Amino acid sequence: MGLIQREIEKEGIPTIGISIVRKFTEEVKAPRAVFLKWPMGHPLGEPGKKEQQMAVLRSAFKALETIKEPGTIVDLPYRWKRYEDLKKEV
Repeated sequence: MGLIQREIEKEGIPTIGISIVRKFTEEVKAPRAVFLKWPMGHPLGEPGKKEQQMAVLRSAFKALETIKEPGTIVDLPYRWKRYEDLKKEV
């Protein structure tokens, strides 16, 4: 995604990426991104969890406004609830 972001930004359009694989985001040097430690295929959150997904989007848009340094990756505080449920069962 970072490669596409850089091309879009060359045209003067600011972008924000939502990353779930920090290493790749760092390697492609995305202009700005937010990071969540969530499973592959679920960058916005758990299926059917509209409020969770909207919170991620709101946080990403806020980061778009506040990140000033190119290459910045903001770690979002959200946790995948299913991981927490699994920890309780063990």
